[in-house]
Amino acid sequence: MLKQAFSLTITGLAFIFAPLSAHAANFNYNYLEVRVSGGPESIGSEFSMSVVDNFHVLGHADTQMDNDWDLAAGIGFNGPVTQFADVFGAMLLHQIKRPRDEGGESDTLGEINIGARLWIGEQLEVYGKLGKLDEHSVVSFGARFHSTDQLSLNMGFDNNGLWGPRTVLGVRYEY
Repeated sequence: MLKQAFSLTITGLAFIFAPLSAHAANFNYNYLEVRVSGGPESIGSEFSMSVVDNFHVLGHADTQMDNDWDLAAGIGFNGPVTQFADVFGAMLLHQIKRPRDEGGESDTLGEINIGARLWIGEQLEVYGKLGKLDEHSVVSFGARFHSTDQLSLNMGFDNNGLWGPRTVLGVRYEY
């Protein structure tokens, strides 16, 4: 019951916030990102591509380099809230292979999330995301420094619902 209520709430917020404003927040949803994390250590990449206004497709691949992986793909929405803020969200389907020390089992799980991005300076953005992956919480927040129009660096904290909390460093190429 709680799981259905959470999913319905996120979906409702997506429909409410996406078309709220005609202001452009100037966030790009066309990117390729490469990231590393610590505690537990992992590497990964993420790809997003806008299909039409306020709608994008995305996917990611992450591994702890222990014959494991987390592959995910899905659809996302994004929409401006103000001139300096955006709301976004996604529904993803994960194909997961657990590390050997956890049994090495495979699983397919669904994720739903919602988040926000906010410009706090000319080149500095902060972001946050909340969601659910099966019965586990997904939490992510951090800051991204846009050194050029195409390249940005980010540092954040992430709990992807699988590996626990970790620090993430990333490089994002926007096209």
